[in-house]
Amino acid sequence: MQLEIFQVDAFSAVPFGGNPAAVIPLEQWLPDDVLQRIAEENNLSETAYFVRNGEAFDLRWFTPAVEVDLCGHATLAAAWVLFEQLSERAEVLRFNTRSGELRVSRDADGLLAMDFPAKQPVVQDFPAGLLEALGLIEARALYRTDDFIVVIDDVDLIEGLKPDFVALSAFDVRGIAVTAPGRGVDFVTRWFGPRVGVNEDPVTGSAHTSLVPYWA
Repeated sequence: MQLEIFQVDAFSAVPFGGNPAAVIPLEQWLPDDVLQRIAEENNLSETAYFVRNGEAFDLRWFTPAVEVDLCGHATLAAAWVLFEQLSERAEVLRFNTRSGELRVSRDADGLLAMDFPAKQPVVQDFPAGLLEALGLIEARALYRTDDFIVVIDDVDLIEGLKPDFVALSAFDVRGIAVTAPGRGVDFVTRWFGPRVGVNEDPVTGSAHTSLVPYWA
């Protein structure tokens, strides 16, 4: 079996920037265990697979450990492969996914735009051990969607975080985002997902479906 694999740096116009994803076009689905093993061997935060389905595409995402319900940067990477490498002529790509239909459009300048559903975060109490696992003494608030969203006031703390990934993996959420108001930008975030096999993701597009509504 031979597969064509593209590695795409999403959210960046320069090599080695952004967030890398593997994209693998398929004519038909392979067994789930094969998809998972390929993703494990790729050892990137996400591997995206798609199969054409009429005028749309069925799209799935795998971390090195599990299949996930939503991934922003690998969706953008898959769309780029279709537009730029496979000469897809549709103005808007439609992807059937576990999270419903997602759309990616391309403008006249070649800029890609993703249409993703917003998820309003809900405030909740801090579970025991969360701040300690993140190496934080305090935080402004905690919210939850698919992830925990930990809001802090000091942006300088973000870069210096050294989480205990084993401890974080015990919390029953997809990942943990730590976010603060930025200087010169709206906000700054780091996202940790050891429970799904990704200790830290460079840029997590799916987390922004909750972060943007929070900071808006």
